[in-house]
Amino acid sequence: MRILLVEDDELLGSGLDDALARAHYSHEWVRDGRSALRAAASGDFDLVILDLGLPQLDGMEVLKQIRARGNTMPVLILSARDATRDRVSGLDAGADDYLVKPFALEELLARVHAIERRRSGGSTNQLRRGDIVLDLAAMSVMYGGKAVELQRREFMLLKKLIEGPNQVFSRTQLEESIYGWESEVESNAIDVHVHHLRRKLYPGVIKTVRGLGYRIDPL
Repeated sequence: MRILLVEDDELLGSGLDDALARAHYSHEWVRDGRSALRAAASGDFDLVILDLGLPQLDGMEVLKQIRARGNTMPVLILSARDATRDRVSGLDAGADDYLVKPFALEELLARVHAIERRRSGGSTNQLRRGDIVLDLAAMSVMYGGKAVELQRREFMLLKKLIEGPNQVFSRTQLEESIYGWESEVESNAIDVHVHHLRRKLYPGVIKTVRGLGYRIDPL
């Protein structure tokens, strides 16, 4: 899952930035409403964590414009506005969840996990593909009943592929998913991660679709 974090408070934003990184989420952090709209329009995001009290453009207006453009990606609102009418307004405008400040990071991550489960059509913290089991909460992998140690980006790549079992992902899509907007990405980075996953799991776990990209083993 690739997340767009929209938060203008530097202290809170920094804490959320660190928490998402520790949870192995690829994410981008922007600090105002207009930047949020540009990022949402140009980036391949799976979730927006959206503060309402933003400079340049209020978060509620950002949400309305995202939905007006036909973008259906989940939006989790963060706000100090705790009145019932504010929550109802946010949900009616198209938000998928509403979290009132202050909040515990554990609760935020739990809600992100819940949205992630709904997106994948599951009801647990696990993704399965044949004999491969990904535990999203523990960030661990089992194959054939045995634990497999993966590096952070190997885990993220495998998760991305399993979430789209019938989809062929281009190298660019995979780079954006696990590296975000980092400028220094080796040209063969995805190939290296794929090689390691094939070695640690089994050779056919990821299929190369010539001229297009990669997909998970169709089984």
